[in-house]
Amino acid sequence: MKKTNKGFTLIEVLVVIGIIAILATVVLVAVNPSRQFKLARDSQRTSNVNAILNAIHQNMAEHKGAFVCSGTTRVLPTSWTVVKGSGTRSDAGDIAYCLVPDYISALPFDPSISDAKFDSIDSYNTGYEIIRDTNGRITASSTGELTASISVMR
Repeated sequence: MKKTNKGFTLIEVLVVIGIIAILATVVLVAVNPSRQFKLARDSQRTSNVNAILNAIHQNMAEHKGAFVCSGTTRVLPTSWTVVKGSGTRSDAGDIAYCLVPDYISALPFDPSISDAKFDSIDSYNTGYEIIRDTNGRITASSTGELTASISVMR
């Protein structure tokens, strides 16, 4: 009676493990989840600055080119200003009460800034900036993770 050994040798098992490790490394490098998350957050920022700018322009379109808050015409800031609540509504970047809820349901905020939030029209920090240039064009901007600057101008 002849005895035969069935199974894999140690070398065969190690070769298969090595091949699997190489393939897994190639897949992780190709997919790069960290980059994909950064890309997703940058896409969210682009969408958010577009939404803020659309709400501002809807307000202005309804008031024949003037930016109106609670029946009073307001001047948008002519230097980069963060859109956030001041509690007094006198700060140039405090524009939520001009837009919410008539033109946008809530102001969007940067997905990566730790203190960015929108609790109410008096308590918020979007992390985004706005400016109105000398020609009257309005720009909303953010700092991206893969793209250095994300901005939309109209």
